Amino acid sequence: MAPSHLSVREMREDERPLVLEMLKAGVEDTENRVALHALTRPPALLLLAAASSGLRFVLASFALALLLPVFLAVAAVKLGLRARWGSLPPPGGLGGPWVAVRGSGDVCGILALAPGTNAGDGARVTRLSVSRWHRRRGVGRRLLAFAESRARAWAGGMGEPRARLVVPVAVAAWGVAGMLEGCGYQAEGGWGCMGYTLVREFSKDL
Repeated sequence: MAPSHLSVREMREDERPLVLEMLKAGVEDTENRVALHALTRPPALLLLAAASSGLRFVLASFALALLLPVFLAVAAVKLGLRARWGSLPPPGGLGGPWVAVRGSGDVCGILALAPGTNAGDGARVTRLSVSRWHRRRGVGRRLLAFAESRARAWAGGMGEPRARLVVPVAVAAWGVAGMLEGCGYQAEGGWGCMGYTLVREFSKDL
């Protein structure tokens, strides 16, 4: 999409329902892959096997005892992802959230930022989602460039020693990870469960 056909501005209140649907759709596209990645790690398989063995003494059905722990674990992962990324964050110190808008007025992306926890951490992307119909058309890169400019301005206004932007990415979101690496970001740590990473953090000094 040509840059002249795309602009970024603050979200209007009447756009909230559309933005929420976009965030939920983005999570739905990733949650199954994240759940599959998390539940096929050896510690998770051991826990599921132990739970299934315990349920066999309680439930008469072997199939139910086998599938119930898997179903509950998948539901827990999905609910956790939806609670974290499927809703709008509270207002932060960097303003926003912002939406990417086509020339026709269609909202096709959402971005939210927040200051880092500690001094020198820079800014963090808390939400970054693009409409399914507009992916691979440069909307994500345009929002990322806007986030970098806001992070620079915020760091300069706060007297931060350096401008830095951190973007958390679900481990199964390979398209987003590839875009970030192509823009000069590097994976630095992350968080997860039982020693396995579920969310990687990409950062870049601006």
